[in-house]
Amino acid sequence: MLLLSTLQRALPAFAAAAIALAFSGTLVLANVDLDRMERLALGRHGPNTADTVARWRSLIDEISALSDVEKVERVNNFFNTLVRWRQDIEVWGRNDYWATPLELMARREGDCEDFSIAKYMTLLLAGIEVEQMRITYVKAQISGDARNATQAHMVLAYYPTPAAEPLILDNMVSEVRPASRRPDLRPVFGFNSQGLWVGAAAAPATRDPGARLSRWHDLLQRIAADGLG
Repeated sequence: MLLLSTLQRALPAFAAAAIALAFSGTLVLANVDLDRMERLALGRHGPNTADTVARWRSLIDEISALSDVEKVERVNNFFNTLVRWRQDIEVWGRNDYWATPLELMARREGDCEDFSIAKYMTLLLAGIEVEQMRITYVKAQISGDARNATQAHMVLAYYPTPAAEPLILDNMVSEVRPASRRPDLRPVFGFNSQGLWVGAAAAPATRDPGARLSRWHDLLQRIAADGLG
């Protein structure tokens, strides 16, 4: 637990919450009911959202036979085109809110966490293995800032193989680029349901830091209610 507490002290509140998120449950979509999700989209949010969810489902079907890299590019483009970045306080009236993919598609507005989680879940549905992806917190250099200031940011990293250079899916950059072409990003830690990696380390720092309930517990319940549980 020393690693977790150290990271939690060093990172913003939303990043610390993500560490708890990573290990309080696994993102296993065992009882997917996309018909239910589409019905809920219509009932809760209206025909425009139902149409968006239908297009999202079509995307998953269309890319199922494509290569993983093509899947990554298509999913990244789908959400980057659909969703406008805004802070949680502007969208939800809260400082930190974890939106489900359905909520994100309904609002078409969200922050970097919402983009990354939606892309992660969509790629799981499209057949990419969980060990090939890490939701990654980075320090992003603020362009044009004379002080070389950075801000906390979240991206999704896709690893073609365990030792490969990752491709970065980012809501701030439309093109999927290898990490070597994103010198503006400095990885702090990345996670999936199988472990937590500090910095750019090849091996996980820990695989079982202990289950912790945070916003992830609430998000998993809402995801399940949306048909993705």
